[in-house]
Amino acid sequence: MRRWLGIALAAVLVVGVAVVAILGRDRGSDQATTTASCQKTTTVRGVVGSEKSAFFADSRVKAAFAAHCLDVQVDPAGSREIATTVNLDQYAFAFPSSAPAGEKIQRLRKAGRVYTPFSSPMAVATFTPIVETLTRAGVVRKSGSYTVLDMEKYLELVAKGTRWNSLPGNTAYQAKKSVLLSTTDPRSSNSAAMYTAIASYVLNGDDVVQSAAQEQKVLPALAKLFLNQGYTDSSSEGPFEDYLAIGMSKTPLVMIYEAQYVDRLNRKDGSIRPDMTLIYPSPTVLSKHTLVPLKPEGNQIGDLLTNDPKLTELAATFGFRTASPKTFTDVLSKAGAPAAPVARDLVDVVEPPTYETLERLLTAIAGAYDR
Repeated sequence: MRRWLGIALAAVLVVGVAVVAILGRDRGSDQATTTASCQKTTTVRGVVGSEKSAFFADSRVKAAFAAHCLDVQVDPAGSREIATTVNLDQYAFAFPSSAPAGEKIQRLRKAGRVYTPFSSPMAVATFTPIVETLTRAGVVRKSGSYTVLDMEKYLELVAKGTRWNSLPGNTAYQAKKSVLLSTTDPRSSNSAAMYTAIASYVLNGDDVVQSAAQEQKVLPALAKLFLNQGYTDSSSEGPFEDYLAIGMSKTPLVMIYEAQYVDRLNRKDGSIRPDMTLIYPSPTVLSKHTLVPLKPEGNQIGDLLTNDPKLTELAATFGFRTASPKTFTDVLSKAGAPAAPVARDLVDVVEPPTYETLERLLTAIAGAYDR
């Protein structure tokens, strides 16, 4: 009996060892497969609009690219610089923040296609008392579920040299300075170029500027919009940080990318205070982040940013509108933003001028600074 028991135990041990060996082999096989899937990681370099630097630096974004065996490294630059002065030979893709700049690069580099994985409408960061004051003045109004700044009426105030303390019923902001949107420097910043596109459209009788005669017609008023501000920052982060930190006293109206405001909402870090709000120029333009592949790997980056669910969700987390409107609204809802003034569907959106026309306008405005 004792002999048979020993044999049975030995058999059990043999089976157990075999099972462990098989399981170990299978586990090792899985691990080998996982390792083999990324035996080589490809480094892809790109040059991107500076407002996307934080997105590409985020560890979750890096991990999403790493899942496709990619290490994406980017250098920031202004969109106008990317289209004109940056040496693109060292990059696999260029990713400026505007369609005109992307169009220019595509033509220069003879790229077969471009990608527009996300966009951001231009918006105005402001404060509730300012909205109430400008509503009484007939410059701000509701449009469906969101609030707009009527650009035609705003430009009329600017043309008259209207000051804040002269607006009827204004007790909340008795500043003696002129009613003016704070912007970035038109000589270097894409957000200022987008503001130029909006204002030139309105000044041209609600039509895209297309001719030299139309350029000359709108230029005097355009230049004043920037020159009357005095000093302006070269990056869109500058005036927005002033808005967040200093508040209404310095920057009652700030032209920003909607993504900047939505990004802060999504962070839930308290930087957007209860008296802060977002309104939209009417009309506005979309800053279309346009990726131009310069090498074959650039196409892979463009495709992933457009179609990969994880990357599109992360883009929405950073405030960008993606190809899927639902992704953007779902992220907003998770952040508790339904009560916030973010437009779900914008109506009054116009196209910017061509790259060449916009560059001529900006160059002429830059020249006005030197006079």
